[in-house]
Amino acid sequence: MNDQDTTHFGFERVARPEKAARVAHVFDSVASRYDLMNDLMSGGLHRLWKRATLTMAALRPGQSVLDLAGGTGDLAAELAVQVGATGRVVLADINAAMLGVGRDRLLDQGIAGNVVYVQADAEQLPFPPASFDCITIAFGLRNVTDKERALRAMLDALKPGGRLLVLEFSHPANPLVAKLYDQYSFRILPRMGSLVAGDADSYRYLAESIRMHPNQEGLCAMMAEAGFADTRYHNMTGGIVALHTGLKPCPR
Repeated sequence: MNDQDTTHFGFERVARPEKAARVAHVFDSVASRYDLMNDLMSGGLHRLWKRATLTMAALRPGQSVLDLAGGTGDLAAELAVQVGATGRVVLADINAAMLGVGRDRLLDQGIAGNVVYVQADAEQLPFPPASFDCITIAFGLRNVTDKERALRAMLDALKPGGRLLVLEFSHPANPLVAKLYDQYSFRILPRMGSLVAGDADSYRYLAESIRMHPNQEGLCAMMAEAGFADTRYHNMTGGIVALHTGLKPCPR
């Protein structure tokens, strides 16, 4: 089996078709405790990172947005407020368990009229071209097997002038921060996952998948190669997380 037939699942190389099934198992395992673990492992900082993403989205009433790999719906809930009753939010996730948690949460909050739920693979989006003014994907791109294909699918689903926002763990710029982050990721996160979610392996995969994800410049280049214009990134918390943005070019 050559490198073209395999991909990374954390630090392990697996057959490309196998990765999706293994990622699905990870999120089936953690879905019910996903939000609690996010709060614990980030010290609540994930809420600030997502708030910055929402500010950057700057959606207007009546617009349409796809929240891809939207999981438990925390971004989608706020996006629904931005687009208002005349707008549309599509909360999409490849994992049925995560999508179910997100749907239940939003319904419990009384958010219903302008949100629809779609189980969808980021590499094969089931939407017509030019469907959305904005696409958000938070902490999901690193789990996609073929990131280049997924980025091209997102570009196709955006309207000309539409914006992609990718919020993802990245690579700290400061070597000391990077060293401390490694210690936290590989020693503390799996123990926390074992104690709280009963699953150390999934959080070990989380740490490994972050290290295998492209760095800030690498993801910018990947987005530009897929066809996005004005690609740029904004580091948060010293580069532990980065928000990447890109625009779909308008026809000339």
